[in-house]
Amino acid sequence: LGFTLEYIDAGGVTNLWATRGCGAPMLILAGHTDVVPTGPLEDWDSDPFEPTIRNGLLYGRGAADMKSGLAAMVCAAERFLARREPRGTLAFLITSDEEGAARHGTRHAVEVLRSRGIRPHYAIVGEATAAARLGDRIVIGRRGSLGCNLRVLGRQGHVAYPDKADNPIHRLAPALAELVATRWDEGNAHFPPTSFQISNLHSGTGANNVIPGHADLIFNFRFCTESTAEDLKTRVTEILNRHGLRYEADWWLSGEPFLTRDGELIQAAQASIADITGQTPTLFTGGGTSDARFLAPWGAQTVEIGPVNDSIHKVNEHVAIADLMPLSMIYERILDRLL
Repeated sequence: LGFTLEYIDAGGVTNLWATRGCGAPMLILAGHTDVVPTGPLEDWDSDPFEPTIRNGLLYGRGAADMKSGLAAMVCAAERFLARREPRGTLAFLITSDEEGAARHGTRHAVEVLRSRGIRPHYAIVGEATAAARLGDRIVIGRRGSLGCNLRVLGRQGHVAYPDKADNPIHRLAPALAELVATRWDEGNAHFPPTSFQISNLHSGTGANNVIPGHADLIFNFRFCTESTAEDLKTRVTEILNRHGLRYEADWWLSGEPFLTRDGELIQAAQASIADITGQTPTLFTGGGTSDARFLAPWGAQTVEIGPVNDSIHKVNEHVAIADLMPLSMIYERILDRLL
């Protein structure tokens, strides 16, 4: 289609940066080509890597998350460019590291492009965002995700001689109760309060008469814009230290929270969805994380618009055939309004 193509690959991950036009404004259409595992193949009604149409639905791993969004974006660009050149720059950022560690995909590409002084104005991610009907909501923000592998250290011994051991489970319990009971923030008009959840807790040797030498805990914060990762780390550390724990903490930050305020992109998206579907979309900030968490801090007004997400990551993932062209037309209308 006349785009300038560049691969910004790293760590075995393929990232495509494609641009057409020049100058401002720059609008990025973004998405990922990688998929989650299929699970047991025998649970699928058809081969998950052979696109199959049944009863008006297209089945396959990634059909909704998010190959149909990418296809709809490409077709929208094709129709748009057949009519005229963009007033500014139309770009694609397509990666293959969203479902994995997300270190060498969009995160890396943004770092490279930012170092060149490139500053986008708008970004649309084609994630599956609709709840029940195409166009019923736009994702305008996401909570941040902060996790920790915590190992509480004790001293192994016989349960009959607790004075000669140091039980890490007993030491952890009061601190854990405080962590669970803590109100981290109050949320705001766009986000619920920050949540703290334990996903794994393990200790012991398997024997019923041995005090373990350590206890392992994995927990996660989904945090809103009222908190920061550093503040949450500081508060957790203060609680652990106050309870006198000896511990090792391995933190990881999957992404900071972001929120796109009302502006040209949201208005263009709302109007385009209304044109094609006749409905006014809800502005939504729930769900998990996406590559939008790397695009928004780059300075771009960022939204996510895509197909219905009911079947994503599930067996027999699918997308409605009837939704594909309307989705592509929504993208095309947005391009018309902003470029």
